[in-house]
Amino acid sequence: MIKDPYKIILRPVITEKSTWKKDINHEICLQVAMGANKLEIKEATETLFKVKVDRVRTVKKKGKKRRVGRNEGWTKDWKKAYVKLKEGEKMIEYFEAV
Repeated sequence: MIKDPYKIILRPVITEKSTWKKDINHEICLQVAMGANKLEIKEATETLFKVKVDRVRTVKKKGKKRRVGRNEGWTKDWKKAYVKLKEGEKMIEYFEAV
C-alpha cells in the first residue's frame, strides 16, 4: 500500500491515442507504480492535480526485448492508468505548445 502520491503517479504518457482521449473523452493517461491499485491512483490524482476523478482504468504493459550490439535484454514491465475526470472539471495541462 503506497501512500505518497509522487510515488504512485510517475509521469504522463503522451501519445497520439492519449492526446485524442484527452481532447474527446476528457481522460488523461498516466504511468503509475506497478503496485498501485485504482483507489490509490484516484486519491493521488485528486491530491496532486486538485480535480475530481470519475473513474480509473488500468493496463499492465509487458516489457519488450531490445538489443544493443550483441547484448540483448528486456525493458521493464509498467502500468498505465486512464483517468476520466468528472464533468465540468478543468483539464490537466501537462504540456504546452508541442
